[in-house]
Amino acid sequence: MSTRSPQGDDRLDPSLSAVMSERRALINLAYRLLGSLADAEDVVQETYARWYAMTPARQEAIASPGGWLTKVASRICLDQLGSARARRESYVGEWLPEPVPDRTEWISGRSGNVADPADRVTLDESVTMAFLVVLESLTPAERVAFVLHDVFRYPFNDIADIVGRTPAACRQLASSARRRIRDVRPATSTTAQRAAVVSDFRQAWEAKDIKALIGLLDPDVLAIADGGGIVPAALDPVRGGEQVARVFADIMGKETGLSIQERSVNGQPGLVMQREGITLSVLAFDVTDGRVQRIWAVRNPDKLRPWTV
Repeated sequence: MSTRSPQGDDRLDPSLSAVMSERRALINLAYRLLGSLADAEDVVQETYARWYAMTPARQEAIASPGGWLTKVASRICLDQLGSARARRESYVGEWLPEPVPDRTEWISGRSGNVADPADRVTLDESVTMAFLVVLESLTPAERVAFVLHDVFRYPFNDIADIVGRTPAACRQLASSARRRIRDVRPATSTTAQRAAVVSDFRQAWEAKDIKALIGLLDPDVLAIADGGGIVPAALDPVRGGEQVARVFADIMGKETGLSIQERSVNGQPGLVMQREGITLSVLAFDVTDGRVQRIWAVRNPDKLRPWTV
């Protein structure tokens, strides 16, 4: 694997600058592999800890520090993906990936914390909620092989060294993952069109207008909530336009002092529900042909820390 061009302070030691310039790339990789910004940050910290635990002589002997860091981070993620499956068997309700805001919100100072790892996540089609949810259905080896090859364009020879299988086997893993991901439909509408539907949904939701909500929802719409057993949330997915519309109208009818903001969620138009500046829920949408097909509502407060005002 090739080392990316250093982007650090020229006053730093060139080798240190080359190593530290990999941090953003590692965050991007780990987030896609784990679906959790917090876990991705932990992985990158552990990766750097292992690098600095080596002697200077061992560090200098590594021809490609970027390749070494990527290999170690990917292996840590592979191990975590295996243990995560066991943990999620005891997770209360549905588990959803951790949503991230538009990085420009961090640069502009909306959060007041530009050093947050969210600023280091590049948002594209590979981090939409729809894509990340489908990645959860893959085996750990499939996910690592697919993300490294199809998203980050690493060769199978390098991936084989990470996964512990032959290049041919890794090619099969990525191919199997690709077949299972085919159901993630490419966007058939523009961002502006999706944003308009989400905006209309917000207005109908605030008005508790069930008829308008039903008109915006696909008849077979699926809504999934993740409260993690910490806050109230539907334990099972809700399906059907009328059923989903009534659930959302009921939320607005029972709660007081809520504000709904239109925000970018994983690079797509979404909504953020707050009360007195505290984020209670982040909603991502799958919009096709002018109607909402899927709604993912993340309510687990442990997953909403990047959204604190």
